[in-house]
Amino acid sequence: QVQLVESGGGLVQPGGSLRLSCTVDPNIFKIYTMGWYRQIPGKQRELVASVASLKRGSTTNYGEFMEGRFTVSRDNANNVLYLQMNNLTPEDTAVYYCNAHYSNNLVTPPLNLDLWGQGTQVTVSL
Repeated sequence: QVQLVESGGGLVQPGGSLRLSCTVDPNIFKIYTMGWYRQIPGKQRELVASVASLKRGSTTNYGEFMEGRFTVSRDNANNVLYLQMNNLTPEDTAVYYCNAHYSNNLVTPPLNLDLWGQGTQVTVSL
């Protein structure tokens, strides 16, 4: 059962833009914090950006050095998460993953759930 499906990756020239999309199961989308992570070959997966659920104010959070060129947003009517990426550089080449995160510290033991998409390749090159 596929719950997160990414699209929009591809090859782009330096300075170009791409928009990634992640279509999400509605039952997940409405309560989970949604985010984008990326994994550069040989490095750990890192946060690009996340946005909380509508109920939690849709607040955004960006990874280090990500804010400015990357913009995360969510379409709550259609259950789609977006990542707009501008002024891309070869250092942005990576596999980008859609993530759904849910936590609840009011239960015992605390609950932490993470769901991942299959990833989409973004390559920035001439």
